[in-house]
Amino acid sequence: MNNRMLMMVGVICVCLLLPWPIPAWAEEGGAAGSSYGTPLGEASVQGRYGASQQYFRIEDYWKVEKVDIVLDYKASPLTQSELSSMTLLLNGTPFHSFRPAAGNGDKQQVRTAAPVPLLTAGVNTLTIQSNLETSDPKLNLQLACLPTDSRDSWFQVLGSSEVTVSYSQEAMKNSIRDFNRHFTGIDTVSKGQNAVAVPASAEAEELEAAVYALSGFAKRNELKERMIPLVEYGADQLKDKRAVVLVSLFDRLPAELKAQLETDALQEKALLQLVNMNAQPTLVVTSRNAELLIQAGRLAANQMLLDQIEAGSKVVDAATAVQTPAVSISRNISLTETGDKLTGPQHREKSYFISLPGNRSIADASKLSLDFRYAKNLDMSRSMVTVYADKTPIGSKRLSSELADGDHLTLPVPKNLQISGNFTITVAFELELDGYTGCMENQDQMPWAFIDKQSLLQLNTKDRAELLLNNYPYPFLRDGSYNQVAVVLPDKRDPYLYASLTNLFNLLGQYAQTNTGEVRFFPGNVSAAELKGRQIIAIGGYMDNQVIRDSNDKLYFRYDTAGGGFVSNEKLSIEAEYGKRIGALQLIESPYDPGNGLLAVTGAGPQYAYLASKLVAAEAMLWKVYGDGVVADADGKVQAFRFKKLAEPEAPSVVGEVLGRKDVLSFTVASLLVALLVLVSLIMMLRKHTTKKSSRGRRRGR
Repeated sequence: MNNRMLMMVGVICVCLLLPWPIPAWAEEGGAAGSSYGTPLGEASVQGRYGASQQYFRIEDYWKVEKVDIVLDYKASPLTQSELSSMTLLLNGTPFHSFRPAAGNGDKQQVRTAAPVPLLTAGVNTLTIQSNLETSDPKLNLQLACLPTDSRDSWFQVLGSSEVTVSYSQEAMKNSIRDFNRHFTGIDTVSKGQNAVAVPASAEAEELEAAVYALSGFAKRNELKERMIPLVEYGADQLKDKRAVVLVSLFDRLPAELKAQLETDALQEKALLQLVNMNAQPTLVVTSRNAELLIQAGRLAANQMLLDQIEAGSKVVDAATAVQTPAVSISRNISLTETGDKLTGPQHREKSYFISLPGNRSIADASKLSLDFRYAKNLDMSRSMVTVYADKTPIGSKRLSSELADGDHLTLPVPKNLQISGNFTITVAFELELDGYTGCMENQDQMPWAFIDKQSLLQLNTKDRAELLLNNYPYPFLRDGSYNQVAVVLPDKRDPYLYASLTNLFNLLGQYAQTNTGEVRFFPGNVSAAELKGRQIIAIGGYMDNQVIRDSNDKLYFRYDTAGGGFVSNEKLSIEAEYGKRIGALQLIESPYDPGNGLLAVTGAGPQYAYLASKLVAAEAMLWKVYGDGVVADADGKVQAFRFKKLAEPEAPSVVGEVLGRKDVLSFTVASLLVALLVLVSLIMMLRKHTTKKSSRGRRRGR
């Protein structure tokens, strides 16, 4: 072998030993040593036998290495630790038991690891099951059994408890589907490592397409209190982001990014393409045609479609079907697809989450049809089933031996529960064993009850259409779709404006169940004709938003004549300097179209309008937002007021009252008939008397 051949072999060997270039996100995706902690909610287990369920999520691109559980708790001081036990179950399988330490109600702690093979991708259930004994064993001198008083038996799970998952990430693949699951993953969202971006000074169509996409991602986001930001595309705004969605007209894309795209015929088509830009995986949504860009934005809002795109790019044209399925508002909802089994004595329950648009409430004729069966070895005189709607009981039924193999319960759902938006139906059984004493050994699989898959909720709903923040997100969403929304922007755009849009459309996106509604963006000098027939969101202040300036005399919190700050009104005294440092959220009737609404997200400066937008950024904040005018300051003080007068009921007329009462109506009709008969009789008597008198007169005349 000559020297030249030896050199070539050497070069080949060196090349084989060198690492092949791989995308930056693939390198990062393979990194190990990550962890994610899920706090456990505060919960209480009451009674001798009870259970509490907690939930935590595992993303399907995690390679889980370890699951650590820290359980902080308090137990009743009367708990007999040597006779009591707590058992932890992961997805129904027990894996750890311990004796609860009672103390004097002091905080206690248990640490353990959960078996990784028991985990599933998605939601996992951690069950805390109790067997609490409070009877003093010294009192059982003659082996007599004493019943346990359930009021003395309690176990509290504290909010400082946590499930921590240690994992490494799978490398992100070059597919839109894989990008989507990383983009909305709980670890990505919790660390603020994702963003939806638009070019600087974005066009109205770019913003429209971007908020459609943002709404779809917000709907999928499991961490409802953590927002996916909407930002201008730039190095500072995208620093430390590991997943970016860029929505832009093609001509406004950076040159280095254009070079990576498949650019054929983008005048007649739109494109979704995954590229590696500045070591960041970026999903570019673009077109030269503004209408097709919006069409592509609607596709990005359809999470079902994104989850089906295994390729790294997707071409969209006017004929591409991008719409989500229509939402059925009044419908039959199955509680369970396969049936649910509940085992163990005494109180056992199963809850079902019912999704409902935020502006709709339960109407007349809604009812629950429950099919179930249960063990026959129950004390039927003490066993029953109770149904709750959002923790309010709506009906019960005693169990019976005759119906144990196939029982049924139909209950109307009272409309006066004032339930609107999402709610929970809970089916609770009291399973009391026949001849049970406190000395009997607990059998985990007996007694039992089973909720059949035929069980369903017949749900009828109605709009809550009053212009009040109590009904938010109405009027901007109706039946799960954007309701002809117009967003009027201030003259100047800054990070506070994009932060305000982030707040508004993360929450609206969580409520939006379809991608078929419309959101249009307008500058502050928009004409009245363009706002007619639309629900308006105006962001900014008196000085930089003409819609707010023109509507100042209709606002509940008005600006002074110079537009420098809010002034006092009949509800709130506002010091002049304080009025310059607060934000206000005000929902009034649209001055451009009666019957529609105008939400002013406003303040003397953009940072104060941002304060107002934070009030409707997360569902957890909505309890502070009611009435039609809310103010907030930088210290976190929030004050809500109702300015619209309550609609006074019309004074009932006498006729209306009579028609509304059957007893009075019957008596009135009978009285009128009697009076009519008397009148007819009088007329007939008068006619008869007149006839006789005239006859006598004629005889005398002869």
